[in-house]
Amino acid sequence: MATSFAEENYLKIIYRLSESTLEDISTNAVAELTQTKAASVTDMLRKLAEKGWVNYQKYQGVRLTDEGEKIALSVVRKHRLWEVFLVDKMGFNWDEVHEIAEQLEHIESEALINKLDEFLDFPKTDPHGDPIPNKEGILPELSYMHLSDLKENKACVLMGVAKDSAVFLQLLTRLHLSLGAKLMVKEINPFDRSISVSINDSEPVFISHEVAKNILIKIV
Repeated sequence: MATSFAEENYLKIIYRLSESTLEDISTNAVAELTQTKAASVTDMLRKLAEKGWVNYQKYQGVRLTDEGEKIALSVVRKHRLWEVFLVDKMGFNWDEVHEIAEQLEHIESEALINKLDEFLDFPKTDPHGDPIPNKEGILPELSYMHLSDLKENKACVLMGVAKDSAVFLQLLTRLHLSLGAKLMVKEINPFDRSISVSINDSEPVFISHEVAKNILIKIV
């Protein structure tokens, strides 16, 4: 069954919201991310339910069906592969690619996407550290922690971000924080939980707790 751009966007957003909870997703949560009125969201959710892509009950929320999740993962796969292509092959910065990938993710050709995956040497993550589903829709298992949870005098590597807004990514760029950067927590301020961190053995800089909790790392 063919899907429209709008339907794919809704399925992707429901999937994104479902990643962090086992509960059904509220209409208001979907409306907030789509920047759409709740009544319009309700109409779309009913249409998606009629096609068998979501389970939806008024006032109880929405959840993807297996078929809906399959479609959502396909869109996520295309989006993240295009982001890799745009950064690695086209020279875009990691804060510039989201909106372009939003347009490219609706390309229907599965053959093209599989060739793109092969051309990029089957990347496991996108430029923001998010896992890329393979052609079967299986996500690689990643085990990261938040920089805000790291103890003093511990070394780690920046593996991803929990927030990928352009403003946040631009802030990280100004701090010389990028994927693969080696970090060492020097001090944790007990008042506001801000941290002093050395980046690639440079002089320490202070990072707020809000920033640190959105940086994903792996201890080395």
